[in-house]
Amino acid sequence: MIAEPTLLSRSVQKENSVVDVSSCASVHHVSSERNENRQKTVRGKRKARECSENAKRKHSKSSNGSLGRAENEQLKNGDVEAVTLFEVVSMGRNAMQAVVDDWIDAYTGDRDSALLDLISFFIQCSGCKGMVTAEMFQSKKGTDVMSKMVEDLDEDTGLQYKKFLAFPWILTVTWPLDMDSGEYPLIMSGLYWKRFRSHFCEFVSVLVAQCQNCVIFDGYLLNTLISLLTELSDSRVRAFRHTCTLAAVKLLSALVNVALNLSVSVDNSQRLYEVELAKMASKRASPRLDRIQRKISELQDRKCEIENMMDAIFKGVFLKRYRDVIPEIRAICMEELTVWMKLYSSVFLNDSYLKYVGWMMHDKQPDVRLKCVLGLQALYQDQSSSKMDLFTIRFKERMISMTLDKDHEVAIQAMRLLMVISQSCEDVLSPDDHKNVFQFVYCSHRPLATTAGEFLYNRLLSNHELSKPRDGASDQERHRELVLARVRALIHFHTENELHQHVLYLVDSLWDSAGALLKDWTGLTSLLLPHTSCQEQALSSAEEAFVIELILASVRQAAEGPPLSGRGAGKKVINTKEKKLQIDDCTKLTEHFIKVLPELLSKYSEDAEKLASLLKIPQYFQTDTCDHENSQCVRALLAELEAAVDRHTDAGLLEAAARSYQSLCAQDLPWHSLARPSFDRLIQHWTDTLGTRLGESLSDGCFTANEDSTLEFLSTLKKLNAFNVAQDLSKWSLYELGTRLLDVEIKHSGLPMEVTIEALRCMCSCILWKLNTFGEGLTSRAFMCLSDVLIAHNYQLQMWDSSAGTPLLYTPDPKLQKALLSFVVEHVFTSPEQDTHSSKVMASGPGRTTTDTFCFQSRKLSESECGDGRLEDLHRRRNLLAAYCKLIVHSVLEMSMATELFKQYVKFYNDFGDIIKETLNRTRQMDKMESARTLVQCLQQLYLRLKQEQDRGNTCSSRVQTYSSIKELARRFSLTFGWDQIKSRESLAMIHRDGIEFVFKGFVQQSEKHSPPYISYLTILSEFSSKLLKPDKKTIYSYLQKFAGEQVINNREESWMPLIYYRASLMGTAEGEDAISFISSDTNKQPSLSNRSRSPSVRQVNSEGDQRFLSPSLEPKGNELLKSSEDSKVQQAPLSREQLSSSLVSDKVLRSSDEVDVDTVDIDG
Repeated sequence: MIAEPTLLSRSVQKENSVVDVSSCASVHHVSSERNENRQKTVRGKRKARECSENAKRKHSKSSNGSLGRAENEQLKNGDVEAVTLFEVVSMGRNAMQAVVDDWIDAYTGDRDSALLDLISFFIQCSGCKGMVTAEMFQSKKGTDVMSKMVEDLDEDTGLQYKKFLAFPWILTVTWPLDMDSGEYPLIMSGLYWKRFRSHFCEFVSVLVAQCQNCVIFDGYLLNTLISLLTELSDSRVRAFRHTCTLAAVKLLSALVNVALNLSVSVDNSQRLYEVELAKMASKRASPRLDRIQRKISELQDRKCEIENMMDAIFKGVFLKRYRDVIPEIRAICMEELTVWMKLYSSVFLNDSYLKYVGWMMHDKQPDVRLKCVLGLQALYQDQSSSKMDLFTIRFKERMISMTLDKDHEVAIQAMRLLMVISQSCEDVLSPDDHKNVFQFVYCSHRPLATTAGEFLYNRLLSNHELSKPRDGASDQERHRELVLARVRALIHFHTENELHQHVLYLVDSLWDSAGALLKDWTGLTSLLLPHTSCQEQALSSAEEAFVIELILASVRQAAEGPPLSGRGAGKKVINTKEKKLQIDDCTKLTEHFIKVLPELLSKYSEDAEKLASLLKIPQYFQTDTCDHENSQCVRALLAELEAAVDRHTDAGLLEAAARSYQSLCAQDLPWHSLARPSFDRLIQHWTDTLGTRLGESLSDGCFTANEDSTLEFLSTLKKLNAFNVAQDLSKWSLYELGTRLLDVEIKHSGLPMEVTIEALRCMCSCILWKLNTFGEGLTSRAFMCLSDVLIAHNYQLQMWDSSAGTPLLYTPDPKLQKALLSFVVEHVFTSPEQDTHSSKVMASGPGRTTTDTFCFQSRKLSESECGDGRLEDLHRRRNLLAAYCKLIVHSVLEMSMATELFKQYVKFYNDFGDIIKETLNRTRQMDKMESARTLVQCLQQLYLRLKQEQDRGNTCSSRVQTYSSIKELARRFSLTFGWDQIKSRESLAMIHRDGIEFVFKGFVQQSEKHSPPYISYLTILSEFSSKLLKPDKKTIYSYLQKFAGEQVINNREESWMPLIYYRASLMGTAEGEDAISFISSDTNKQPSLSNRSRSPSVRQVNSEGDQRFLSPSLEPKGNELLKSSEDSKVQQAPLSREQLSSSLVSDKVLRSSDEVDVDTVDIDG
């Protein structure tokens, strides 16, 4: 993409430098010279360029040219010899200083030639493929100058050109028409071009820094450079505009540094002048004073000149480009403007310049808003807020509202900006502003919540005035008072907030900033325990409840860590350092609470709500650090646990106690010998009590207990149910006790409703524990029974007589639907063991011994014995799949639940193809559009999963279908639409429309130069193009043009090949043949989902692990395969009537694994 711009030879340039531009002969000479160069071939241009570069190199060597030292330095390092400034700067910053020094030497010797080299460098950095010509400007007439300032198209040569004044030259830049749609260095991807951007900016800074004491004030260099950058930054070509805007603002930043140095020199000279003036008249040297005064005047003149240059760049470039259509250019302008304000505040830090930052905080692009916010952070941190009072008042509301920005990074940085403003300007944010901002500690995005937590901690909890230590107080008392003051400030914030009561999310937000306070469990628990010296500071009951919740949340955070529910997509992978810190925190909390928790449980033994929170703490103990030394503390803890569950029947408390018992009774825990007997005694006591009360309450088979006995009976049953959920209590015969109670209710009734409900819960838990120990046969039967019940209920609703009353309505909740789907995926779509291939290899392999023969024969016998078992297992799986499909066909489950079934259509075609195909046809009869959406969802989910695996580098995962198999699945789906295209035209149009929207989502025609990431999906989508009617193809093609644009559709680059294939499938043009020829020349490349997709008419086949791409003319017709498959068919044993009736469709004769269907190709599933 990047080619060197061609300059005219030095002789032509020097000739132009002495000829008046008004002379028509000279202008015609330059024009004819340029036209002659345009007509050269590419090879001729390259040879001419090499000759020119060689001549330039000879000139530089003989006259200490612009690149001598840099080239020598690069050659010593073994690098390729560089000629142009662009090549040297691209090599890196090692040669930057030498490049600038060499260029200054060349400029001192021949400033015209060196300056043209610099102009060529900026043109070349813009990615210009054309050439630059220059002619000297000497005319005094302004009309002649204005007539030459053009940017237009030369119809004769087909080139664009721009002619402008860069005093003292008139420069003409020509470039091809396609340059505006191509890439240029600043936007090209890759580490090399990212480094080039930094090298480019550094070159401009180093150039000005090295020239600040010499040629920068000659009135020639910077004037020409500013004119060049101003004109090119106003070009219609994005490459020129972007590159030269960046160069111009970096040039202004470098001039700011020069102005700062001059200001320092003026101040130093002024102080020296004052010192000299303060001397006595006899010791004062008048010539020295005159020299200092002249130096001060000279420095001030230079400073004024630099400021004039800065003003010219600001007005000529910044004011035109800060609202450019390209967001990158706007972001550059805002970033550099804030840098100027920070460095040179005396000139730029005022309302005249700050208003641009305030305006651009409303920009539509998040990058621009982010640069504004980051720049304002630096300004407010620099203690310059006194100059920004008017700006702060004017744009305060906007800065606060940016915390709600849809871009998370902008919102986070806006929160940090408010934090800085709050620290530097005390009275800017009102209490209501702080209250609204602090609410973000409860937001779902954790980085924003932690930033708000940091703001909350700095504002409320780190204030030194929270606790003033009492005179004579010890360090321990001072620490307790500080913790109490911070906790009360947190309580005040929490109770003042009426919208949120989520202590767990508050702790998660404060964890990074206030971790020391939240992990201070010694200080927090000391607030709950009695303290003799601080009785007047005792907490209220509500405050104690908050502290207990705070302790529990901090214990959970230390043991498990983020993310919480709703604050993260999945489990966070922690590194070794974080893991070690987590283990240390768990060890500390275990050592502390094993001693303190019994005392806390004893204190709050009457408060069920507080006890429920405290009883959850043992679940987070670190079992690896437990030892026998704390056995006395464990006994005390178990005693308090037993007392708590004996005293209370609250459901939450019983559940927490059951989970804590489960943690303490773990087999690998040293406390198992103490906790397990205590648990067993407790359960045995409850069962004995329940049996005794049941015997006393039954009289002649009737329940005759009084109110007190009934309450005791009910509370004991609730406790057993709560513990039966956490652990299996089958050995205590709870099922038999529940059966006796239900027998009483069934035979004689009179059992209280609450007792009946608890008895049912008890039996349900026992059944679930029993099912958990059974094998797969029972679970499959339970699945079939549940499916039959749901279908029968659905049939009842359809046949319901309205005169019979209101029917019982029931819809399976999403959790049950997901459980049914998970069961089918796990138990139906399982790949059977394929031992046939290995057996054949073993039977015919060379060098087979007698032992091998015996083993083979034995294995053959075992395979024949297992054949019936495999056939029976296949039939069982078909019945399960048919039962699930009936749920979808009868509208018991949503149609989208069939997505996972359709994904397996090709992979399990021989086993379940008929059932899945029939399900697809039935759903299409129910709702054509919804069925088509299900197919689209199926293909897109498979594609996205494969794309994610490829991005992670997992290209060989057996759990993910290959690209060719997804494409084959799309082809099979298209075949199910049949030959009646009129019936399916709406469904097919929706499939294409949804696929186009999926591919071009977020794609902007003008600004995007790269292909969309999901463009290869068009190749999959093209499988449905053959089913479209001709008018529909035209409509779909118009819809495609709406998203992609005519310019993108006609793009012939390799990354856009899937779009060409899809367009060919819609238009029916000869581009399909071009696509096939492209593939045939690229058969050894692995298809990539990002930019290498295959033709829609090309099918991928798998032969012994090698993937080949064949055109349709090379595909096998299938006759020979069909003939061989018919010979290899095996007869299946007939199925019973009961088995056949349970299936959705009649089972077809199963084909062997070696059979190949006529309409299919082998794929790598």
